[in-house]
Amino acid sequence: MLPLLPYFLLLCISSHLAAALKDGLLPNGNFEQGPRRSALRGTQVIGHEAIPQWQTAGFVEYIQWGQKQGDMLLVVPEGSFAIRLGNDASIKQRVRLTEGVRYSLTFSAARTCAQEERLNVSASPEFGVLPMQTMYSSNGWDSYSWAFLAKSAAVDLVIHNPGVSEDPACGPLIDSVAIRQLFPPRRTNTNLFKNGDFEEGPYIIPNTTWGVLVPPQIEDDHSPLPGWMVESLKAVRYIDAEHFAVPRGRRAVELLAGKESAIAQVVRTVPGRRYALTFAVGDAGNACAGSLMVEAFAGGQTVKVAYESKGKGGWKRAVLRFAAAKPRTRVVFWSSNYVTRSDDLSSLCGPVVDDVALVSIRNPERA
Repeated sequence: MLPLLPYFLLLCISSHLAAALKDGLLPNGNFEQGPRRSALRGTQVIGHEAIPQWQTAGFVEYIQWGQKQGDMLLVVPEGSFAIRLGNDASIKQRVRLTEGVRYSLTFSAARTCAQEERLNVSASPEFGVLPMQTMYSSNGWDSYSWAFLAKSAAVDLVIHNPGVSEDPACGPLIDSVAIRQLFPPRRTNTNLFKNGDFEEGPYIIPNTTWGVLVPPQIEDDHSPLPGWMVESLKAVRYIDAEHFAVPRGRRAVELLAGKESAIAQVVRTVPGRRYALTFAVGDAGNACAGSLMVEAFAGGQTVKVAYESKGKGGWKRAVLRFAAAKPRTRVVFWSSNYVTRSDDLSSLCGPVVDDVALVSIRNPERA
């Protein structure tokens, strides 16, 4: 018979492992619990388990807000601490999830060197590559999302910097690692689109003001934006009503990089039947001023929706009517031109798309 205290501890540990993670930051996902001083050599972390809840490999640094790198002041987006992944470095945490369920991982990252950086993200056995060549926020930090299917109840989440440079400390900063369960959206009697209002998507970190980037489909087998694919070379930004102007509901999508930033969905249609595609176009209220343009394509038809933005929020509705030629119709939205924010002239921005709906037009005279 086990002594009472060890048995009680064993019971607590077992109960903890049995519970799947809830939406939000991973345990110590903001790295505010740091290593002991004895586990630091300057800023370098010594020991694979020095950071509570995490395992590290390679050259990993523990960075404090306000720390200097040459003439650059390192800023942390949430709390006071972050970590930096140097040459071939990685962080890993084993989490308890629900097998067979899709999840989206969100984390914030910033470049610290002028070089092409990318990150390998994995949830055993799935993995993806997220490029960091383009930064979209004015303060240097962006939040990234990556989705996966939990193949087992215990999953190792890994963020890995595969780069090798002359300076081993030349790597991205990582902070605010969070997770959210994704619920598969369904079509309704009033809308043939799945997730046409974009309410289902990746976790948005509450204390950040730059939304979450959704990577291109070629780099993500499971979209963090259920129902939608990002069919472009650049990411799109998932935004919330707490920090941006959203036409309807609490979430929307901003197309950031002209025709290199596009979203698409394949919908079921009846050949020969006419349909009406309706959607909202606007600006996010983030100083994205200028002539914005969204193009929508469906069933061989195209509509261009111009929106003159003052960068203070606002939107207009648009419609595209077409006759379906196939049982499945691909609907695509993209931005026609590049735009930068008027308050810094360097951060890419673009039109917002929201409230997308597709309905069948039963009466041809109404088309």
